[in-house]
Amino acid sequence: MAKVKIKPLSDRVVIKPEPPEEKTESGLYIPDTAKEKPQRGTVIAVGPGRVENGTKIEMSVKEGDKVLYGKYAGTEITIDGEEYLIMRETDILGIIEEK
Repeated sequence: MAKVKIKPLSDRVVIKPEPPEEKTESGLYIPDTAKEKPQRGTVIAVGPGRVENGTKIEMSVKEGDKVLYGKYAGTEITIDGEEYLIMRETDILGIIEEK
């Protein structure tokens, strides 16, 4: 079976959410019903940017960036059994820079 590839349009971004925490810092396991929706993920694909008043505005995120986004941001999709989010660049709150 061929691997599906998504090319987002305009200022949209495809994000692979990080899996939710399985354990607390003290070592307690979190049941599925109590797990919070992830709010971080990795950018998988980026659209070409948007045009505003005849001027092209480039995207400020790129593939591979780790980002923070709102809890209810984006549209959830499943491709080849993998969960992804498609959202506008403006729904991204920030880029995580690990040192």
